[in-house]
Amino acid sequence: MSCLHIKLYNENPNERQVQQVVEILRAGGVIIYPTDTVYGIGCDIFNKKAVERVARIKGIKLEKANFSFICYDLSHLSDFTKSVDNATYKLMRRNLPGAFTFILNASNNVPKLFESKKKTVGIRIPNNNICRAIVKELGNPILTTSVHTDSDHAIEEYITDPELLLETFADLVDAVVDGGYGNNTASTVVDCSQGDFEIIRQGIGELIEN
Repeated sequence: MSCLHIKLYNENPNERQVQQVVEILRAGGVIIYPTDTVYGIGCDIFNKKAVERVARIKGIKLEKANFSFICYDLSHLSDFTKSVDNATYKLMRRNLPGAFTFILNASNNVPKLFESKKKTVGIRIPNNNICRAIVKELGNPILTTSVHTDSDHAIEEYITDPELLLETFADLVDAVVDGGYGNNTASTVVDCSQGDFEIIRQGIGELIEN
């Protein structure tokens, strides 16, 4: 199947086209799609072959991959994380949707998905209507990892321009969801797995602590 180019608008994502993307995901497809930071490569977290494909595209072993989950809201937390304390939950509520990846202790469901001994999982709820509409229609989170190239001088170009993403990844993914030019700075990563929280990568998101 040739790679589809699906144009969606963040202000009001077209329902029929969102359903088209979801059908691709349900069939085991891999997509490139916009977030509130860089473009991501994603698939249905419950499709093992698709998850393996994403790992191959990134050139990493699945059991060592640090993929995150894009969720529509916080309702899926209990499915994939161990109990979150009140302070962490309030921190997430204050900052989401937003350009953050929260590292939380993983429930037993996560190692099964990755065939690993993963103890933590990254949770994303981007401030982007396109990817949230896709996740909402799918009914469960999608696995996500940022799109980047090995060539440092081209990294901004590849991350931000959906036309170049289509040209570069057409043979590797099933669809490029075009939401316009993306950002070239990744999310801020906040590790909440140790009881307190620590910013381990400062990205585009400015954390509101109180």
